Amino acid sequence: MRHALHLILLCAVLAAAGCTEKQADGSEAEMSEAVLTAHHQLEAGKQYDLLRNQMRIAELYYGKSYETLKDDPSQSWATFAEAGYRYACLLNQRGDMEGALAVTGDMLKKAEGHDDFPGTVKAFLLSLMAECQLHLSMPEAAKQNFEQAYEHQTGVLGGEDKGDFNLAILCSNIFLSFFEMGEYDEAFKWLSRYEDELRACERLGVGDSLLLAEHNGLLALFKARHLQATGRAGDAAAVYAAIPRNQLVNPSCIEHAAAYLMAAGRYAEAADMFVRLDTTFAAVDSSRTTFDKISQGLAPRYVSNRRAGRIAEALEVADKSFAAIDSAIVWQKQHDAAELAVIYQTYKKDLQLKDLRFTVSLNRIILISAVIIILLIAYLLRRVFIYNKVLTKKNRRLMAEIEQHEREQQQAIQQLETASEEELTAEQLLYRRLCELMKQPDVYTDPDLDRSRLAQLLGTNEHYVTDAIRACADGKSVNGYLNEYRVRHAAHLLATTNDSVALIAELSGFSRSSFFRIFSEVYGMSPSEYRKEAKK
Repeated sequence: MRHALHLILLCAVLAAAGCTEKQADGSEAEMSEAVLTAHHQLEAGKQYDLLRNQMRIAELYYGKSYETLKDDPSQSWATFAEAGYRYACLLNQRGDMEGALAVTGDMLKKAEGHDDFPGTVKAFLLSLMAECQLHLSMPEAAKQNFEQAYEHQTGVLGGEDKGDFNLAILCSNIFLSFFEMGEYDEAFKWLSRYEDELRACERLGVGDSLLLAEHNGLLALFKARHLQATGRAGDAAAVYAAIPRNQLVNPSCIEHAAAYLMAAGRYAEAADMFVRLDTTFAAVDSSRTTFDKISQGLAPRYVSNRRAGRIAEALEVADKSFAAIDSAIVWQKQHDAAELAVIYQTYKKDLQLKDLRFTVSLNRIILISAVIIILLIAYLLRRVFIYNKVLTKKNRRLMAEIEQHEREQQQAIQQLETASEEELTAEQLLYRRLCELMKQPDVYTDPDLDRSRLAQLLGTNEHYVTDAIRACADGKSVNGYLNEYRVRHAAHLLATTNDSVALIAELSGFSRSSFFRIFSEVYGMSPSEYRKEAKK
């Protein structure tokens, strides 16, 4: 009943926000698909909530609307706010406090820094979060959130005593939350704020006289219940007696009046008040009685009649209770079956729609992927073509340089061989002997050949060999000089045989691990590239 009161006022606020949003965004046809979907889901939830009283289906649609806009609520803050708040309220009523707390927390986080989020909804979200925290034994956090809710709503209004019914109802909800938890001192603070806002409504002429009368009746009943609970039975009775009976017409007022009379031990009057409740527009059709309604309605009626000594009336209520239990069992089964059928059909349609969307999306992805792959293959083929073209050009240039370098070396050796000994230095004479020795492949392809072994073959000192090579071979080291002969031998084998590269490396005096590196350093290309170019 508590949430039903302020939901009516909130609907007016949210409806106005929704109209403004539509005017700003354009016609419904121009709204995005997500906003349209969320809006239709919200309206479907209202139909089941307000008209058909099928809360689980309403919760399902409110949840869907909330989830549709959850990732980007800025598409429609009004729809997101209303759907999320209604969803959280139903979770709370169903006893899922953790779920309601998660939804309210998520909405408040998303609302931070966004002026388009309805301010009044934010205040009631904070209040609902606090109610959940009270039930989850988090009183301090609840008090802070109740205060924030009040401060936020007063901030939206521009201060206190502005005559706002939403703020008045917010205070009444907070009062009831603390009152039901037995926090009577904290409850009294909010009762005073509720009264102050109602007086401001009267002073500023906000609302019609009937609405003000109903709230004044509620205020007086809250005072009577609070006084009775805090041990001031006489004051409570005086406050209750002063309430005009024409203010006790709202079902909520009648329920609180009966609650006060039960607490005061005035069971006969309480029983009469329950009878009065049955004659209002809120009377419950027995064919739709639920166990909660039996507990909240028939059970207090039985207790009030029994303690008032009205045995016949108590027995009559007991008979009604038994009949109502049977009716509730039948109705609950039918109601649950109908709701489950609707939920099943809804999920089935959603799955079919998701499958269709998935198929369309998958086809699009496959088509786009195929186009991307074709473009990528074309790009790679072009890159390979360009690379091969550039590589071929580079290798041809390197081959020409290699041939030119070898011709120059051969000419230098021939000049050295034809020169007389008188014209040559000691180093040149030794180098000429070395060149003669190196005409034998078996010598330089020996992997164990080094400076010491080379000196032994020439019958001289190691240092003389090093100096001769450095002086006559453009400053090369002994290893560099030997590797050049080995690489030249390997290049000859690559060009004239089909032996594997690994075998040619061994035949040329190299280890497999060093051959590719040394060959590339000397010739500027890999052995495979050299073979390909040499055999053209």
